This record gives sequence, C-alpha cells and structure tokens, in this order.
Amino acid sequence: MKKTATFAVVHFCVAFGVTYLLTGSWVLGGMIALIEPSVNTVAYFLHEKAWGYVNRRQSSLLS
Repeated sequence: MKKTATFAVVHFCVAFGVTYLLTGSWVLGGMIALIEPSVNTVAYFLHEKAWGYVNRRQSSLLS
C-alpha cells in the first residue's frame, strides 16, 4: 500500500505540472491533478492485485 501511496503523490504532481504547463490554469491543473490521478491510482492498485493473482496462479500450476 505504501508503494501505491507514493505513486499517487508523484502522479498528482506530474498531472498538475503537465496540465498547468499546457493550459496556464492553476484551477484546471488542480482539477485534473485531483481527478485523473485518483482514478489512475485505483487502477494501478487493481493492476498490482491482478498481477499478484497471475503470479500465484502460475506458481501453483508449476508446482
């Protein structure tokens, strides 16, 4: 869970920075930085869970 949390912080900063540089808007940068990384962080967490499942399944099939 710590890995997911640190990923979220980095993603918030990147999303804000890119949006601000493209638009010059602090408000739009803040909105995008809150919405997109939040959704992406949940997707990342589920992605990690899925890979864990795949790895466990492969290990059990090889045993």
